[in-house]
Amino acid sequence: MSTVEQRRDPYEAVTDLILEHLENGTVPWRCPWNREVGRPCNFSTGKPYRGINTLLLGWRHCGSPWWLTFRQAQERGGHVRKGERGATVVKYGTFNAKDAAAEGNADDATKKKSKLGYLRTFTVFNATQIEGVAFPTTPAHQPLLTAERKAQAEAIVAAMPNPPAIHEQDTTRAFYRVSKDAVTMPLFGKFESVETYYATLFHELIHATGHQSRLSRDSLTKHDEFGGPVYSREELVAEMGAAFVGMEADIVRDRHEQSAAYLQNWLSVLKAKEHKKWIVVAAAQAAKAADYILNRHEEPAAA
Repeated sequence: MSTVEQRRDPYEAVTDLILEHLENGTVPWRCPWNREVGRPCNFSTGKPYRGINTLLLGWRHCGSPWWLTFRQAQERGGHVRKGERGATVVKYGTFNAKDAAAEGNADDATKKKSKLGYLRTFTVFNATQIEGVAFPTTPAHQPLLTAERKAQAEAIVAAMPNPPAIHEQDTTRAFYRVSKDAVTMPLFGKFESVETYYATLFHELIHATGHQSRLSRDSLTKHDEFGGPVYSREELVAEMGAAFVGMEADIVRDRHEQSAAYLQNWLSVLKAKEHKKWIVVAAAQAAKAADYILNRHEEPAAA
């Protein structure tokens, strides 16, 4: 386990892991999973990881989608090979403030709240690091052809419940306007590829999920000026949400297309101490927004 992963504050630990990738020139949320292997899942529960955990596991590019904790591997008669290093995942939970007060572990501010949230970290290991457990053989993922990706993306857009208006215009800028609840997109032919067009459209549709008639997300409904903290939080949600929706249609942005200015912007934003919770919270909101577009009920996160 790295020094970063041993820190007590899980929000800070996760943010530092993201910063490490940004400093190495990679934006982890642009392609948050191994396309050849598939979405990371917990083998014990059979459920896929969600939100920030998709990034924390997906960017490791392991050869299997299946993960287990050390104890879960032991419970199945297996063991983690000596010397293997695990990956950090997080789990959000709540506890009753009254219980904390009764035990003398709460301050005055805590006592005024009925429920408090907490974040815990766990270490998990990929199936390729575990012996003695019979994992199912995972066939190699076959990337969709361009026409298939386009058809899948179109089907996702068409099936979005309570969608905003979508207009294609002879413009060079894509944007979502809250006051009109409408997405404006440049003409399809102005984009370099199917992936670029739909990744951009998914980004704007994630913004649209924050509308009061949908998820009523504060970072959209209480928008501040361009470049402000609320604006930046909302952009982070849209960036990750677009990637999560794109997973369903094999739509992914090129890992190498990000500019130095883009990387530096997120480095400066996420390095601020007061923003240490942003990446975890934004990833959870992005997963919820993606579920809305996909008309999918939220599944419990894998532990």
